[in-house]
This record gives sequence, C-alpha cells and structure tokens, in this order.
Amino acid sequence: MNLDQGFTRLIIDTCKKHGLLRNQAAYVLATAWHETAHTMRPVREYGGEAYLKRKKYYPYVGMGFVQLTWLTNYEKASKELGIDFVSSPRKLLEPGHAAEILVVGSKEGWFTGKKLSDYITLQRSDYAGARRIINGTDKAGLIATYAHAYEADLKREGYGSTAPSPAPKPIPVPPPSKPAPEPSKGFWAVIAALFKMLMRGGK
Repeated sequence: MNLDQGFTRLIIDTCKKHGLLRNQAAYVLATAWHETAHTMRPVREYGGEAYLKRKKYYPYVGMGFVQLTWLTNYEKASKELGIDFVSSPRKLLEPGHAAEILVVGSKEGWFTGKKLSDYITLQRSDYAGARRIINGTDKAGLIATYAHAYEADLKREGYGSTAPSPAPKPIPVPPPSKPAPEPSKGFWAVIAALFKMLMRGGK
C-alpha cells in the first residue's frame, strides 16, 4: 500500500493522536481505502444530484473517508467535534474533519455501535469481523486483505514499535510522627520534690 497517497499521512497522524494500536490504524486505513475508491481523499457518494435527491437520507448523503450518511449520524459528528455538519454537510469533505470522523468514529463505535476494540486488540486482529464497525459484512474479506497489507507497512515504518513508558511508582511517604506529649505540671512537681530531698540528704 502507498502510505503517501492522498491524505494517508493525515489519517495516520490522526490515529496516533487518538492512541490507536498499529493493527487498529491498519484497519482504519483499509476502511478509507475501500470507502474512497482507493483515492484516500474525502469523497461524496457516487451519483448525480437528481439521483441523490431520491435517497431517503438526502441531503445527508455519504461523505468523507467513511461515507457518513443520515441526519442522526451528521448530528452525532457535529456534537462530538463541535462542527455544524447539519447546516453545512460539505464540511465533511474537509480532510481534517473527515479524518477525525473516520478515526474517532471507528474507535468509539459511532456508526453501528461496534468499535475497534471489539475486534482488534493487542491480542487479536479480527479484520474480517471488524467490518461490522462500518457496514455489516459487506466486502469484509477484501477489506481484511487491505488491513493486513497496511499493518505490514506501518510495522516497517515503526508505528507502535515503542511501548509507552510505565508511569513512575509513587514514593511512599511515612505518616507524620505524633509529637511527644508535654510533661504535665504534676510531673515537674514530683521532680522538684525529689531534687529537694536529694539536696537535704547531701548536707
């Protein structure tokens, strides 16, 4: 796969920004490769305006790296990113917004309720099953092959090769010692009496 094609680098940087594992980033890239017809650029759903107007979800037609559709999904993205995609749907074609929707939406399960960690973790890479994050099982096997190729490319580049440094262990602090109680007045009276007795005995 070509990691310099289109906005691939932007997507990779967005994956790093949101802490995706290497295999999770690979699947996100594979999704974008498929959904954008191998251009790695935000695209609008195929078809002329007259055709698209017949869609039940018009004007919220598929746009971006992941073909976001329907008003509810536009509202979700607007709320999460603080961008009004409902009033300005074509903002989804801006690469920065499209990358955030692709990456965060996949990570958090915006599209179908399924998220990356349901299928892809440090222990496993269920790339075929992960298609349910986007669109059931449509082309699941094909997209899985893209993901394997992207994972190999990302590994060669060192994505995810450095493990995060463990958090420093806190140094235990002993509890403050309680101050010794001050001797009572009776204590000093006894000491004084003993001192006088000693003085008298010394004469």
